[in-house]
Amino acid sequence: MAKLTLTTFLSLDGVVQAPGSPDEDPSGGFEYGGWLAPFMDEGMGQFMIEVLDRSAAFLLGRRTYDIFAAYWPRVTDPDDPIAGRLNPYPKSVVSTTLEKADWENTTVVSADVAEEVARIKERTVGGELQIHGSGTLAQSLMAHDLIDEYNLLTYPVVLGRGRRLFPEGGLPTAFALTGTRTTSKGIAIHTYRPVGRARFGSVDD
Repeated sequence: MAKLTLTTFLSLDGVVQAPGSPDEDPSGGFEYGGWLAPFMDEGMGQFMIEVLDRSAAFLLGRRTYDIFAAYWPRVTDPDDPIAGRLNPYPKSVVSTTLEKADWENTTVVSADVAEEVARIKERTVGGELQIHGSGTLAQSLMAHDLIDEYNLLTYPVVLGRGRRLFPEGGLPTAFALTGTRTTSKGIAIHTYRPVGRARFGSVDD
């Protein structure tokens, strides 16, 4: 059975909406798309390559799928460290509106998402089942404790608005830090493993 991992970019105030470009996701009147661009550096790229080197299959939300499918199939170099994995490896896109997926080796998951993701984890071998971005999907899977590891790339910027990774009303969860590094432009990269429900007490004890 594969480990299900989430790799995502977020601001200091937890926003994950539209990190890559101004027109990526303007829903809710969000005007700050492309906020990670000024901070891209070699350290970020190297970390992403390391993550993708561990992949065996991918699980994507509809919006992330549309963004990836519009670009990566056009990168045909099999030695490209990203396209060489995204294009040939199995992909599942979670959507209630997409009838079929044109990107090679992609299937559509439209119902019983938590149960189907559990089945995909069970049958994936040889590496990780990876979620990239896909904040809405990630939130739905957090509610079922299905994500085994979080790679959070936190950028040194506060946005003040936008969709956040951890929603109000989410499950109180404790995590163990399993890896950390900082890039030259100040991206703090932390890897966390859930270790159960959060615990509470008094600092005077």
